[in-house]
Amino acid sequence: MPDNASRYLAEGPRVGIRHFTYEDGAEFTARARESKDLHHPWLFPPDTAPAYMAYAGRLIEDPAKAGFLVCERHDGSIAGFININNIVEGAFQCGTLGYGAFAHAAGRGLMREGLGLVVRYAFGPMRLHRLEINVQPTNHASIALARGCGFRLEGYSPDMLFIDGAWRDHERWALTVEMLRDAPGPAAPRPR
Repeated sequence: MPDNASRYLAEGPRVGIRHFTYEDGAEFTARARESKDLHHPWLFPPDTAPAYMAYAGRLIEDPAKAGFLVCERHDGSIAGFININNIVEGAFQCGTLGYGAFAHAAGRGLMREGLGLVVRYAFGPMRLHRLEINVQPTNHASIALARGCGFRLEGYSPDMLFIDGAWRDHERWALTVEMLRDAPGPAAPRPR
């Protein structure tokens, strides 16, 4: 087990999740540069040191955001990231998820395991009730991840988000504590 295992908020068989740090910038930006073809045209994670510092700063400092790195347990390398944005407390107890795998980890099931850990962490220690994902209809890998983790399609929003120079349509997917609790199948790893 790598030395940084104690930093994981939750662990599964192959990945652990932990919060972003400023010190992750060099690895994160290198992975983002290596993954440009995979991410385009849906996602544009920071690929320079100044952009990463601003991005990580928002995730670290803003109480309406929570950023998680999905790290491979065998060596601690960053496989991807999952952010909970627009966290609203009170009667809503909801957040909006955004995520991305890095090219070296894509297609290996690491993000599915990581998203399961983040969902359980959000519904456990963070005390959220609902998580939402907005996905462009042609982003089949992202839709498959949402569906595979138990999210249900709730609607379609034309011209929802401004991405890559245009307003893009999005499908809206959601998961609640009750849906996760009532889902068939084995229990997933719980947060530590």
